[in-house]
Amino acid sequence: MSSSNPLAQWLATAKDKTLTLIGSGTGSSTATNISDADASRFLAQASMGANRGEMARVQSLGYAGWIDAQTALPQTQSRWDWLVAKGFNATNYRNNENGFDAANWCKLLSAPDTLRQRIALALSEILVVGIDGLSGGWRAFAAAHYLDILENNAFGNYRKLLEDVTLSPAMGEWLTYKGNVKANPASGALPDENYAREIMQLFTIGLVQLNLDGTPKLVGGAQQYAYRQTDVMGLARVWTGWDWDFAGGTAATPDFQGRPMRQISARCETGQKVFLGTTIPAGTDGKTSMKIALDALFNHPNVAPFITRQLIQRLVTSNPSPAYVARVASIFNNDGKGIRGNLQAVVKAILLDYEARNTVNNASSFGKLREPMLRFANWARAYNAISVSGGWAVGNTSDPGTRLGQSPLRSPTVFNFFRPGYVPPNTAMGSAGLMAPEFQITNASSVVGYVNFMQRVVSNGIGDVRGDYSALLPLARNAQALLNEINLVLAAGQITAANLAAMAGAVNGMSANSDAALNRRVQAALLMVLASPEYIVQK
Repeated sequence: MSSSNPLAQWLATAKDKTLTLIGSGTGSSTATNISDADASRFLAQASMGANRGEMARVQSLGYAGWIDAQTALPQTQSRWDWLVAKGFNATNYRNNENGFDAANWCKLLSAPDTLRQRIALALSEILVVGIDGLSGGWRAFAAAHYLDILENNAFGNYRKLLEDVTLSPAMGEWLTYKGNVKANPASGALPDENYAREIMQLFTIGLVQLNLDGTPKLVGGAQQYAYRQTDVMGLARVWTGWDWDFAGGTAATPDFQGRPMRQISARCETGQKVFLGTTIPAGTDGKTSMKIALDALFNHPNVAPFITRQLIQRLVTSNPSPAYVARVASIFNNDGKGIRGNLQAVVKAILLDYEARNTVNNASSFGKLREPMLRFANWARAYNAISVSGGWAVGNTSDPGTRLGQSPLRSPTVFNFFRPGYVPPNTAMGSAGLMAPEFQITNASSVVGYVNFMQRVVSNGIGDVRGDYSALLPLARNAQALLNEINLVLAAGQITAANLAAMAGAVNGMSANSDAALNRRVQAALLMVLASPEYIVQK
């Protein structure tokens, strides 16, 4: 883009402002009426993206009513079935990932159950599997089945989710306990400890003992470990004997990637297993041992604050107050009907909490950087993007220099794209002790790559995925009206008047003397909002 171009000049200044905005408060709301801005802001937290139709539904049903309506929606075609319907179960696809990204983007960008999709995506960043780490056959199906598990359990119980994830072929391969065998006294070989460690560290209890509000428990001023190496060794004995279930068949079809792993008793450790104060007696079979272990982990007091805090981070704010965490963790422990781990109740508590809905006196620490893949999804949802062919050929968006620097289920490690406790070094946020997880994948390359990618997407679509700007074109001659509308839908009206005026100046510097010119004005306005710091930082 030429520096003499008004749009280019505006974009050149926008990226420098983004890093400072996370510490400012913004917005307003009323107690009884849901404004357009309030509805848009709610959907930024609760969906894959706002649009006028969804905003109207929020205003009609209310926040709680909208959540109830969303959780009642039936699930659309599974990713697995989408792959089969498109013919990706043909033998020539056995050793590649073809079809996976399309199956996933189809759901994220177009499925009506937008809340379920948002929660499944959030769970995929807590209970992490990365498709690029799956070396077995039918990787697209393995990854698709894993995401289907997360979606199926998004409003279910965390205990069942843990078991379904544990038995999934993808997780078994990703964390290397597929084919894990009992100890061999002759050789000194011990069971693989990978899953035993990560199910504690990342999926249930974390590294340190926690209070209900997510703060570390202190003894003599010091934090206390949640588990020790002896617990890892004891729990590793549980994850032995598990392997793919070919059900009398072979790997010639992907079916085994869609079945829970099976227990092979000859490989299972049947000796006593001791961990976290739990003892599984010698002679206990593998399936029973697994259930006892998962029950013990699920009922650990750390689970509620550890998991709910991360869900709050994925949906609402990077730095939830201890009180916010405690309120939601209490719902995890008891949903009001004596049920522990009810994710539907947890999600509702997160989104309806005072700190999520209050927009008047937000603390300076409130807010989060929108993940790049969510920014892209926001655009697609806002302007009803469709794939004419039904192929949804968005592809892998992981390249930070040319795409988003992030793509669903393509985390390079089990620690997700970014750590929940990441603190940007040498920044005002770091000095203030604020966490900003998404900033771990934010750098000069990814900032420029995102803007360039979205410029292409806004103008030309991606593959045959195109947005519909018909509602914006009538506003194209009035730059301020055009920007006000985009600001409202995408950024919940949070872009400052000064920034909107600068954007309007850039749009007014463009021709309006033809339909093509008007379309370019719409595209420019969209790109500037998508690149604005007030949009990129979700408040």
